[in-house]
Amino acid sequence: MVKDIVDQAIAANKVMVFSKTYCPFCTKAKDALKSVGASFEVMEIENRSDMDAIQDYLKELTGARSVPRVFVNGKFYGGGDDTSAGAANGDLAKKIAE
Repeated sequence: MVKDIVDQAIAANKVMVFSKTYCPFCTKAKDALKSVGASFEVMEIENRSDMDAIQDYLKELTGARSVPRVFVNGKFYGGGDDTSAGAANGDLAKKIAE
């Protein structure tokens, strides 16, 4: 079930990113995470048969179904702009270090 796949991915990884390889905001988020030296797991969802269901569940969790959806320590952090801003202002590294 999609809920289990998503919940387990979030629980098993300090930093979890739900992404699509061709999405510029996803690239922005992954670059931001790399810029702070974060170790993170990425689930690229565009070729999955359950992509729509994953995005529907991410909407339940975070209020939006767009990607990227970045989770830090089991909590929703943000999308591409939020993650990039967090890398720039130091908040992202602080949250990851918690």
